[in-house]
Amino acid sequence: MLSNRIFKIHTIVLVILLSSCGEKEVKEEVVLRPVKYAEVGYLGGEKTRQFSGTAKTEKIVNLSFRSSGIITKFDMKLGQDVKKGQLLGTLDNVAARLNYEASIESKNSAESQMNTAKLSLNRVRTLYEKGSASLSDYEAAKNSYRTAVASFESSKRSVAIQQDQIRFGYLYAPEDGVIASVSAEVDENVSPGQIVGVLNAGTAIEISLGLPESVINAVKKGMKVKVSFTAIEGEAFNAVITEVAPALDANTSTYPITVTVTDSDERIKSGMAADVLFEFVDEDLAKKMLVIPANAVGEDADGRFVFLVEGDKDKATVKKQIITIGNLTADGFEVKSGLNAGQKIATAGLQTLLDGQEVKLN
Repeated sequence: MLSNRIFKIHTIVLVILLSSCGEKEVKEEVVLRPVKYAEVGYLGGEKTRQFSGTAKTEKIVNLSFRSSGIITKFDMKLGQDVKKGQLLGTLDNVAARLNYEASIESKNSAESQMNTAKLSLNRVRTLYEKGSASLSDYEAAKNSYRTAVASFESSKRSVAIQQDQIRFGYLYAPEDGVIASVSAEVDENVSPGQIVGVLNAGTAIEISLGLPESVINAVKKGMKVKVSFTAIEGEAFNAVITEVAPALDANTSTYPITVTVTDSDERIKSGMAADVLFEFVDEDLAKKMLVIPANAVGEDADGRFVFLVEGDKDKATVKKQIITIGNLTADGFEVKSGLNAGQKIATAGLQTLLDGQEVKLN
């Protein structure tokens, strides 16, 4: 009797334990495999190439004195706006002034000698007409006068030259513009032609760059391009090619060209790093064609295939799609059939994907 009661109790406890275990179901979490993808698109006759250069104003003037001396006045500062004819610097001009004074004295002496020779010629002419002087005396007097006149004219030219030398000691702005560089200061001794500053006199911005042999024949003067600047993020500016060199630069092994920015913007400054975007048209491509990355194409017994990606970013499904491919281009395989523009395809890990597998777009 007691044993039966104990057996019933054990049975009830076992049933309760089994019921409680049945209520707790273990839910296994499914981890979706991340997949890289690309969108199927057309490749037509257009190809883009980007080359780098440096922006500068269209007219840059190196400022220098045309005479030597010590700078006594220097009115040039970085970023300073200047007007054409504005005095920017002055030299002491000691040597030029001494030479000018010497030339004045030489001119006065030559003028005195010319006047004396003229008086002598008039006197000899009178005597010759009266028969009191010989013809040789008269000719000698004429020669002396011509020599004196030539000497006087030479001395006058020397005075003008020395005046120019004095003017060369003054530096004036040749154009309206902005001072971009200053490389001298007051009390510095400079020589003729030594650069003491740089003036940005142009208003347009130019970019000089070199193009390789592979693309130079596709570049023409007047061709429109786009320019972006590292210092101005997220914006592109219109520009046009204004110069194309006909010969290779031996130093860089490229063909120099000049691009002028047609959009005006105060943020664009000389010296900024620039990227120039070219769109080249290949006329041999009569029509647009679908092109997909080469690493997106797999192959098995059924032929070439891709994995179509259907769904949103967090949860998508890959579907095996048989395709027919054409030539291999620099941008990938040409697609003859099996795909349409705008479809998404997996571009990595094709060997581990299964038809109908759920994935997460990466």
